[in-house]
Amino acid sequence: MSECSALQFVSPYAFEAMQKVDVVRLAALSDPELRLLLPCLVRMALCAPADQSQSWAQDKKLILRLLSGVEAVNSIVALLSVDFHALEQDASKEQQLRHKLGGGSGESILVSQLQHGLTLEFEHSDSPRRLRLVLSELLAIMNKVSESNGEFFLKSSELFESPVYLEEAADVLCILQAELPSLLPIVDVAEALLHVKNGAWFLCLLVANVPDSFNEVCRGLIKNGERQDEESVGGRRRTEALRHLCKMNPSQALRVRGMVVEECHLPGLGVALTLDHTKNESSDDGVSDLVCFVSGLLLGTNAKVRTWFGTFIRNGQQMRRQLLLELMGILPRVRSTHIVEEAEAEPSVSVYSGLKEEHVVKASALLRLYCALMGIAGLKPTDEEAEQLLQLMTSRPPATPAGVRFVSLSFCMLLAFSTLVSTPEQEQLMVMWLSWMIKEEAYFESISGVSASFGEMLLLVAMYFHSNQLSAIIDLVCSTLGMKIVIKPSSLSRMKTIFTQEIFTEQVVTAHAVRVPVTGSLSANITGFLPIHCIYQLLKSRSFTKHKVSIKDWIYRQLCETTTPLHPQLLPLIDVYINSILTPASKSNPEATNQPVTEQEILNVFQGLSGGENARSTQRFSITTQLLVLYYVLSYEEALLASTKILAAMQRKPKSYSSALMDQIPIKYLIRQAQGLQQELGGLHSALLRLLATNYPHLCIVDDWICEEQITGTDALLRRMLLTNMAKNHSPKQLQEAFSMLPGNHTQLMQILEHLTLLSAGELIPYAEVLTSNMNLLLEAGVPRGILQAVNKLWMVLNTVMPRRLWVMTVNALQPSAKLVRQQKYTQNDLMIDPLIVLRCDQRVHRSPPLMDIILHMLNGYLLASKAYLNAHLKETAEQDMRPSQNNPMGPEAPEVTREELKNALLAAQDSAAVQILLEICLPTEEEKGQSSSAQALQRDVQSPQGAEEEEEEEEEEQSLLCNLREVQCLICCLLHQMYIADPNIVKLVHFQGYPCELLALTVAGIPSMHICLDFIPELIAQPELEKQIFAIQLLSYLCIQYALPKSLSVARLAINVMGTLLTVLTQSKRYTFFMPTLPCLVSFCQAFPPLYEDIMSLLIQIGQVCASDVATQTRDFDPIITRLQQLKEKPHDFSGFCKDSSSKSCSRDSASLDPDVQLCQCVENTIIEIINMSVSGI
Repeated sequence: MSECSALQFVSPYAFEAMQKVDVVRLAALSDPELRLLLPCLVRMALCAPADQSQSWAQDKKLILRLLSGVEAVNSIVALLSVDFHALEQDASKEQQLRHKLGGGSGESILVSQLQHGLTLEFEHSDSPRRLRLVLSELLAIMNKVSESNGEFFLKSSELFESPVYLEEAADVLCILQAELPSLLPIVDVAEALLHVKNGAWFLCLLVANVPDSFNEVCRGLIKNGERQDEESVGGRRRTEALRHLCKMNPSQALRVRGMVVEECHLPGLGVALTLDHTKNESSDDGVSDLVCFVSGLLLGTNAKVRTWFGTFIRNGQQMRRQLLLELMGILPRVRSTHIVEEAEAEPSVSVYSGLKEEHVVKASALLRLYCALMGIAGLKPTDEEAEQLLQLMTSRPPATPAGVRFVSLSFCMLLAFSTLVSTPEQEQLMVMWLSWMIKEEAYFESISGVSASFGEMLLLVAMYFHSNQLSAIIDLVCSTLGMKIVIKPSSLSRMKTIFTQEIFTEQVVTAHAVRVPVTGSLSANITGFLPIHCIYQLLKSRSFTKHKVSIKDWIYRQLCETTTPLHPQLLPLIDVYINSILTPASKSNPEATNQPVTEQEILNVFQGLSGGENARSTQRFSITTQLLVLYYVLSYEEALLASTKILAAMQRKPKSYSSALMDQIPIKYLIRQAQGLQQELGGLHSALLRLLATNYPHLCIVDDWICEEQITGTDALLRRMLLTNMAKNHSPKQLQEAFSMLPGNHTQLMQILEHLTLLSAGELIPYAEVLTSNMNLLLEAGVPRGILQAVNKLWMVLNTVMPRRLWVMTVNALQPSAKLVRQQKYTQNDLMIDPLIVLRCDQRVHRSPPLMDIILHMLNGYLLASKAYLNAHLKETAEQDMRPSQNNPMGPEAPEVTREELKNALLAAQDSAAVQILLEICLPTEEEKGQSSSAQALQRDVQSPQGAEEEEEEEEEEQSLLCNLREVQCLICCLLHQMYIADPNIVKLVHFQGYPCELLALTVAGIPSMHICLDFIPELIAQPELEKQIFAIQLLSYLCIQYALPKSLSVARLAINVMGTLLTVLTQSKRYTFFMPTLPCLVSFCQAFPPLYEDIMSLLIQIGQVCASDVATQTRDFDPIITRLQQLKEKPHDFSGFCKDSSSKSCSRDSASLDPDVQLCQCVENTIIEIINMSVSGI
């Protein structure tokens, strides 16, 4: 629309004044500017306003005064005096007529009998006819637009082309649209004006006189526009018209550009608006808005926008030329003093260098933009563009963080688009620039203060090329550029040759990597490519071992220079380092491995931890370093055990870290510290927990975790608030003095212990030795229960930070006095080999519940530790099986299976022995039995009413439940329940071994997992030993009462059948031995399962008959007893009044008889009476 260049458009100043109705600004306009706005101002002055305020009345007077001196106002007033209703009706009729006769019809209702051309008619016509002429012409154009189906056309119209009458025609157009908005929608009018000469000028005047319609008009024009505006005349005219509108209202230009992107139409308009905005707003120092706009479209997440704009880039030329001008604008032809000598050798090489500091950021943005253009939009650069890009990429920026970023981007762009280097001169320029990067890397890092320099990226790419990891290079390039572009691995072949043969040989890479200083205070906050990435790749490719370069010291120094948040590359670095220690680089050279970290270096990291939290000020290393070294040690030991067979086959045995070293590392304390830093440590905490659960299961006991939650919860915080200075001032020496006063004075010790319970676990560590060494004093009589409970509480708190050391000290302190005299001290290794040492403590501990709780806790831990120890020992000694396996006729796998079975048998024997010892502890001693029997005898002798007797029975039962024995039994049952659940095979083994039947009532009621026994009782009953059969039936009787389940019923029915079978095969002596203890069990069966009544009664009668037959053979009259048994079976209700007294009388009547059959018959009778009484009382 160059035809509009001579016309005067509405200025931004005038448009803003119209938009805000600023009368003062309008008054300041020149006459030509004011002339363009007259239609709106005249309508404002003449029409009745909606605003009736005094301020608008004053403004209206100013507008009238402003218009009074303009001659053209009279013609506009005449236009407003027309009957627009009649005009609208005629226009509607004309539209109907055109629709009926076709758009090309010459008939017109608005304008008839034109004798001259439109221009002359317009000149000679009055105001109404002028309105009709313009309206008729406009409607004709609008109709043709609606019928064109999107095809652009240019309509020749004298009325809109004559420069003499443009202003009058514009006045008529504005008045028509304002008075007939339904007939002439402003968006449709704007669309029609694009098809006439000077349409952009008319459009701007129309919008300026209706300023509120600006966004509506712009959106309508964009929505109806072409997807690619540079390809057609219509697209270019539409773009030009919208640019004029945005120049008139520059504040909305970026919003219009947003509409362009939203609708994916007119991409050239978006670029043009960006360029216009850049000229008005941007300075030469910053990144141009065009670069930001195009980069945002190509690197955005909207695939539709990327495709649309990419097509425009490939076909358009305007934007590419503008970008090239910007690129050349920051490339001054200044030969750098650093490369004069190098350039002299190649005089034909043109070198651009000395990139100004203020241009570095803009240059980086341009590089990313060209990467997006070529990698995403598919732009193929011209020779000129490629040359200028290469010159920019090989320029040398100042040593600033932005300069480091620019060099990294340039390097990655060279890798991504190697086609930019096409001639030998360009390749030489690139090699010179890469050599400069290697030389200046340290200088850049020291001056710029950026830890992640481009030197590490160079080193990393070189390692990737040596190991042929081209996909890793592609990922590195894409992540650095910040965009996903397609790079063919084949395009990197030339760069690979340059790197591996000319710049970085593998030996140079490894030698250089060791000399690279470690990153100080390495954390996840330091982004980019660091030395740790390079070392990781070199370790992974085994370059250090291949070229015999020691990397141990570098890794140790880097681990010591770490802090939170944890850098994500540290754990993979440790893993690959451990692998390089244990696994040789090649079978031909088994000694080609790295050296492990020494034990002394590991101990140095943990110095100062054993003293508790007060010693933190003396620690040289951060908690991150300590946790990483702990992870290294645990992972090393696990990997060593896992690869024992492979190493044995290669006749290699790397050294394992000693148990003394492991004992000195406060593992649990460090894990607890890591628990509070999980967010900052990433995956380190979970990795440590996995290693602990595998290799140190005794440090992962569930009870310990629950105890820690209680110690670190809200209650602990409240206790800390109550912590006084007096509590803090108690020293371990004062605690020792309080223990020494124990026989006579309990108060001081109790006070100190209460104060110590307010301290945290770390602060209690210095008191651990005094607390454990004096535990034997707590076994003396008269020690208050409060002291015992306080010691138990403190011990549990200490167990959360130093369990292994605490356990050893406690076991040694609670040894019997004879062993203490001999000064026999157990070590951690002794206790793992034989966990039952824990139970060989002073017998008085067995009746001290707080101390017994500690013993059981340690026993559980050492049983788990013993399992882990034996598993590790089995793996460590796996090479012993490899020698004899060659001559073994059973095959190479047989010894391994045998050793595994032996280990499992040992563990089973160990666990079952621990259970049996604990069950023995539950048995009352002779002294306790005597006390119990004397109390019962005293109760029987006391004559009192029935109510008083019941009260005494309840009191006696309560006293027995509150004794130390009962509390110890509960603690033991809890531990046995945990053991049974962890390994159900232990239950079966213990019950096949058997234990005193007096404990059955306790174990069945106190151990919830005893229902497991129902699974193997049939197998136990089937054993040939009579004792096991008796034990199985007695156990079943208690289980049926406790668990009245269908499964219990079926097993009970089986037991009754077995008893009936055994009755027919047992001899007299064995019959007496078997049935005397098992007949009372039948009462429990009936109580639990009444349907078994008939079977049990039949069995009892059979037993009585068998015994009677044996007695009859000895010529003894036994018929009265048999008769009574038959009557009991047939008419039990007649004997319901029988009581235990009558049965006891009958027993006492024949007690003198020692005949087994007689005694068995009496037992049968008593059993039947008990069943009858039980059933009657139940009813």
